[in-house]
Amino acid sequence: MTNPIDYPLFVFAATFLVMAASARIGAVLAKRWRTAEPGAREDFGVIEGATLTLLGLIIGFSFSMAVGRYDQRKNYEEAEANAIGTAFVRADLLPTADAATLRSLLRSYLDQRILFYTIRDEQKLRQINDRTARLQTELWFAVKGPALAQPTPITALVVAGMNDVLNSQGYTQAAWWNRIPIAAWILMTAIAIFANVLVGLGVRNANVEFGLLLVLPVVVATAFFLIADIDSPRGGLIRVGAPNLQSLADSLRTQ
Repeated sequence: MTNPIDYPLFVFAATFLVMAASARIGAVLAKRWRTAEPGAREDFGVIEGATLTLLGLIIGFSFSMAVGRYDQRKNYEEAEANAIGTAFVRADLLPTADAATLRSLLRSYLDQRILFYTIRDEQKLRQINDRTARLQTELWFAVKGPALAQPTPITALVVAGMNDVLNSQGYTQAAWWNRIPIAAWILMTAIAIFANVLVGLGVRNANVEFGLLLVLPVVVATAFFLIADIDSPRGGLIRVGAPNLQSLADSLRTQ
């Protein structure tokens, strides 16, 4: 099932329309407030300010969550490059034939990991994941045989390096699945809707001030767009690339 959060432009458009409509509804209902006592309007201002403050806090926390997950995905990409590079170097500890086989598999595995970060098509991504799983099995058997034949501390280093390679891919996949919960998006949207309704209720002339009512919807929609962009691993403009893996691949081609 496609996640709408993976399309930040859609998030921006939908958020703006919903928030603008909420503000307009509040402006229409504002006529009832014009006959209210002055003290009631002061109390309303307190409620409006508190709601807007809460909205700002929720957006700030959500943005922090998105940035944290983005940084985590970047860190795991670097960890993957380090693990593969270490395993490639430790291949020298194996017999010549086994070392050549392991290096060839690692190069193929590295190419698949780079594609994982750059491909956006879901069907192609499933194919990449299938090839990655097969290569992981082949990599394990490539070090398992020599380790069983010569169970020495030296071969144990090769096995440990391969464990790091396999584990780093699992950590990366978990980080890409770790998104802002849908419940958090629902809560943030609900508070934003109430805040826009309250802002609409606070206007004194709905016809004259309707242009001003669009300020908060634009700000909220922009914030939602940025959060969705950062939180989406493959959608939007801000994405985690594979600079470390690509740098490693370039260096391995010269060896």
